[in-house]
Amino acid sequence: MVTLSGPDGAPYRLAPTKIIALGLNYRDHIAESQSVKVQGFGQETPKEPVLFPKSPNVLIGPGQAIVIPAFLEDYRFEDPRVDYEAELAFVVADRCRHVAEAEAWEHILGFTCFNDVSQRNLQRSEPSGWWRGKSLDTFGPVGPRIVAGRELGDPQDLAIRCRLNGRVVQESRTSGMIFSIPRILAFVSRNFTLEAGDLISTGTPSGVGPLRHGDTVEVEIEGIGTLSNPVREEARSPRSAG
Repeated sequence: MVTLSGPDGAPYRLAPTKIIALGLNYRDHIAESQSVKVQGFGQETPKEPVLFPKSPNVLIGPGQAIVIPAFLEDYRFEDPRVDYEAELAFVVADRCRHVAEAEAWEHILGFTCFNDVSQRNLQRSEPSGWWRGKSLDTFGPVGPRIVAGRELGDPQDLAIRCRLNGRVVQESRTSGMIFSIPRILAFVSRNFTLEAGDLISTGTPSGVGPLRHGDTVEVEIEGIGTLSNPVREEARSPRSAG
């Protein structure tokens, strides 16, 4: 649970029952799939949205640290990699199911920035899929505020970028999505009943890359603002180290 400024300017307690994210929703990200090397990535454009869950324990707010957990050292990965992924996310306004694309905007409370932090080694190797590599504590920074769609003009054509230590590493527009926001909501709500406050993240453009201790990562989306988070490694306790 995090508290952000809501569409009306009042504090909004974001405590979703579900966080549903999309993979492979920008063609340029599909094109870089060889660098990511995770199961399920290929060069073909998906025929329908590729969904995966993130647990609510991932949520942190602006300025809070993304923590790379100490237990990962036990795996002795040859090339350990935790990546940033800048994304536009939206908050569901009400309990809904089987939402028609034409009515999708009525069921969206507002939009925000999201960083779909991903532990690639786990994501590559888990037989059950992407869940664990996507759902470690602090792996879902969100904010800095929730903005109503009417204030953004066209949420489907916003500049989106990510900066790592001040350097732009991702830059695109939400118009580059394969599946539009109404299509995403219609598809997700056909599969699952959505509750007010549920969070849906719409995928990342190309340029994803690794985070390291001491980094600062920023996700900026036109009309919403900048979500900034430091990165640190978790210190090993004497018990876990021994």
